[in-house]
Amino acid sequence: MSLRSKLEVGAQQLGLDLPVAVIDKLLVYLELLVKWNKVHNLTAVRDPEEMVTLHLLDSLSVLPHVPTGRLLDVGSGAGLPGIILAICRPDLQVTTIDAVQKKASFMRQAKAELQIDNLQVVAGRVEQLKPELPFDTVISRAFSEIALFIQLTKHLIAEEGLWLAMKGQMPQGELEAISLKPSKVELLVVPGLDAQRHLVFLPARQC
Repeated sequence: MSLRSKLEVGAQQLGLDLPVAVIDKLLVYLELLVKWNKVHNLTAVRDPEEMVTLHLLDSLSVLPHVPTGRLLDVGSGAGLPGIILAICRPDLQVTTIDAVQKKASFMRQAKAELQIDNLQVVAGRVEQLKPELPFDTVISRAFSEIALFIQLTKHLIAEEGLWLAMKGQMPQGELEAISLKPSKVELLVVPGLDAQRHLVFLPARQC
């Protein structure tokens, strides 16, 4: 199966109706990631087919759950899920941040080559970020335990904002370690992935 077919079929299985132009951009992003990864080691995943599943479809699985507005992707790495969300959702104003310079450089290159106008890339530590406006949604995909994720970003989130923590197995221990109660925990099924994925919703108004 071609990379395009794998992505198209996977998106359909996720219930997403992505325009051809969006699929094209996601494949150009993937091509860029494969190219940069050979030199800069941005991700441990080397095989482009695996990248479709583990990076693109995994990021796309949260797409239906992301509210509109301003979104911050913390510890974004190669732009996952932030760049994927920005490509698919022009209504989102996405900021990605990573402390590793080469990862931020890659994200800036992707923004330029793919002309992602609703994306801002920041190189630096999230606890030092001082945005002009707070974020409606703060998301992370493998950044840290939930308690640290909240602690480092609580100065960045709007009063009525939402933390979204992308996790593998149900993070029961992490949830027991915080005072916030999730409004829900969604089980995500990523096409082609034989592993658990969960999305934890934590409303900021409890703080």
